[in-house]
Amino acid sequence: MDIYTSDSLHFVFSKVMRTHWHKMHELLQDQEVYPGQPPLLFALKRKDGQSQKELAEQLHIQPATITVMLNRMVKTGLVERRQDAKDQRVSRVYLTEKGKLAHTEVRETFRAMDAQCFGNFSEEDKVLLRRLMLQVYENLATDRDTSCSGKPVSPIR
Repeated sequence: MDIYTSDSLHFVFSKVMRTHWHKMHELLQDQEVYPGQPPLLFALKRKDGQSQKELAEQLHIQPATITVMLNRMVKTGLVERRQDAKDQRVSRVYLTEKGKLAHTEVRETFRAMDAQCFGNFSEEDKVLLRRLMLQVYENLATDRDTSCSGKPVSPIR
């Protein structure tokens, strides 16, 4: 199957990812949350008061990226930084009341998006799709060091 035709897996996969991203961005905009921020909200909801380093490691993103995300979230009032009581060199991140409300709204947005995406799927369909998507991920993650051309590529985060 030619990857450039509209019925190819590559084309359909790209179309689904793009449409999903745009729809999520549209829904999250109302809550002043950018598309990359929900995992950070969820991580802080699970354990509030983490350091930036802990968050970067947990979310598998660069510390500089966490800094940019947090600066934006501080500016919108979703999180606040506080010095660690025991070690003044460490800054801890906490959800504000607005951040807790945003977390609840984002969680509901994710549920609504799942319902829209998978509403007419049987439980068996969902299990199968999840397994197949995890297999795609494993295929991509297994060979991160080289591209199809044999040239090194940077890992996807």
